[in-house]
Amino acid sequence: MATPTRQLAVLDGDDDGTLLQVAFASSDRQTVDQHFGSSRSFAIYGVNPESARLLRVIEFGDLEQDGNEDKLVGKLALLEGCIAVYCRACGASAVRQLLAIGVQPVKVAEAARIDELLDSLQAELREGPSAWLAKAIQRSHGGDQQRFAAMAAEAWDE
Repeated sequence: MATPTRQLAVLDGDDDGTLLQVAFASSDRQTVDQHFGSSRSFAIYGVNPESARLLRVIEFGDLEQDGNEDKLVGKLALLEGCIAVYCRACGASAVRQLLAIGVQPVKVAEAARIDELLDSLQAELREGPSAWLAKAIQRSHGGDQQRFAAMAAEAWDE
């Protein structure tokens, strides 16, 4: 299992619940340059149509692209709550496991810049999300709507 060697969390208490969490497989926190399974670090950002900010950085030791899926367990747990992970590549088994926990893997071109990907994601949020993004937003915020709908349908004693 891949356990982090170091984690940095940016403490800022003014999240009003509008931030969608997005992870980037990056060794330099500037570009997406890592394969998901062997990624040495993830930069996790909170994004909404108006802002994007770094929330966490998770670092691992060197991991090989060896097909050993034990290393995925820890990474999957750390990405829980993210709507997507941007990476250079992702194996079929990892894709299935990511989708099962509600994280959309997004394959990007070599040396894709994180700031440009964040700008593009914000523009998509403002202009109308694509199908996968709309589903991710619904998953991340839909739980509350379903819970409130169930409460409204219940009989109330007054």
